[in-house]
Amino acid sequence: MTHQILARKWRPQSFEDVIGQKHIVSALHNEFSLKRIHNAWLLSGSRGIGKTTIARLIAKSLNCQTGVTQNPCRKCIICQEIEKGLCLDVLEIDAASRTKVEDMRDILDKIYYSPTKSRFKIYLIDEVHMLSRNSFNALLKTLEEPPKHVKFILATTDIEKIPKTIISRCLCFKLKTLSEEKIFNLLKKILIKENVKFDQDSLKKISYYAKGSMRDALNLLEHAINLGHGYVKIENIIEMLGIPSEEYSFLLTNAILNKEPKKIISLLNEINNSGVEWEEVLTEILRFLYYISISQSFSFAWKDNILENYAYKIQKLAKNIDKKSVQLCYQILINGKKELNFSPTAKIGVEMSILRAIDTI
Repeated sequence: MTHQILARKWRPQSFEDVIGQKHIVSALHNEFSLKRIHNAWLLSGSRGIGKTTIARLIAKSLNCQTGVTQNPCRKCIICQEIEKGLCLDVLEIDAASRTKVEDMRDILDKIYYSPTKSRFKIYLIDEVHMLSRNSFNALLKTLEEPPKHVKFILATTDIEKIPKTIISRCLCFKLKTLSEEKIFNLLKKILIKENVKFDQDSLKKISYYAKGSMRDALNLLEHAINLGHGYVKIENIIEMLGIPSEEYSFLLTNAILNKEPKKIISLLNEINNSGVEWEEVLTEILRFLYYISISQSFSFAWKDNILENYAYKIQKLAKNIDKKSVQLCYQILINGKKELNFSPTAKIGVEMSILRAIDTI
């Protein structure tokens, strides 16, 4: 049996399954229920947050055989073909590989043909910002007044590169990046249904390093399952991401703030032997400095936090270190991270940043 990757298997097939985009789902629900259907939609946002997924859901809502609806039946032949990517009336076009004006004219020459068996012929143009200036000009008039049987759905990760004349002819939706909590909850739900064992720390780490992208989170999860032979463990996540463990990161942060150079060098040598990405060493230290600073300034709720296991240690350290020292250390290491590309090696860059911090604070 052919394995289906998690990112495809768990792609939302109804608006109810979409997470983190309530403002868009509500607007589309109302649009379809009121039958106030636009000619074109523009979906913008960073990678892996659901632009293509929502575009396909719009296509199903428009072409479902039960009628234009906010709740496609998913049972009719049209819905099933769209879900499988087989519908001839829903044309998915990769603008990155079809940037020439000749490609756009070839597409537009065919829009006057009626759909084969659907209500609308839908053009889903992905990464639309990659089109050339002449391609946008060719698209402009058709986008404003397409034939009644044609709808356009545009998707982009860089809306700033799209001409304002194009944007003004579309109903624009900006998708939000997903919070760590939403990613964590969905990953947990998926692993339970997939009958895969896991620990909470692993999912929190994946949720953090996904940087708001559900697709990235699912790809990391897939990698973790394979690495752990069917079990998602924090040890494998640390190895996979090339990051130091939270224990080493906290000990290193503690040694920097308490100005213990011998301990710092010893910890860095141990971290080096584990084969980490050196930039991630600074990233992890900066995260601990952030939580220390938060503890000093606010009554911080550690429940369900990614560093909840270190709450007591962080709060204890926060009481013994001057606020200005924490802020200054953070600033120095941030600048050190920016300068890593100019260092002889990443390791030297990290060590010099840390030494600069303990000499300054």
